[in-house]
Amino acid sequence: MAQMAERNVRTDTREVSGWAVGGTIFAGVIMLMIGAFHAIAGLVAILDDQFYVVARNYTYSFDVTGWGWIHLIGGGLVVLGGAYVFSGATWARIVGITLAVLSALANFFFVPYYPWWSLLIIALDVWVVWSLSRPVDEPA
Repeated sequence: MAQMAERNVRTDTREVSGWAVGGTIFAGVIMLMIGAFHAIAGLVAILDDQFYVVARNYTYSFDVTGWGWIHLIGGGLVVLGGAYVFSGATWARIVGITLAVLSALANFFFVPYYPWWSLLIIALDVWVVWSLSRPVDEPA
């Protein structure tokens, strides 16, 4: 009976790569920052709708207050997703990638309102997607 119990115990375990852990921590921290940036930009748009000025005839123009709510709610979701990324769970990585892609997409449409800031956030989102999509060495 003792031999049967010993067979079910896995002895083939590998150490988790330091690079994989570092990439996950990097992505989680950057997602927390991106979410905070979204929330700040959203609050600015809600509280002072004259702060952002858009060029004329922009195809995807929304009311600035509407963009503020989009950024505020999206920022909260990105912060929440970033917090869950620290768990290292596969579902959290998938949610993190999804939220980073949606964040980049929202900032793409926000480029005419605040170009350099939007491009910076898009670049950070790309880094997050790259970091979370790296293979993770999980114990066998």
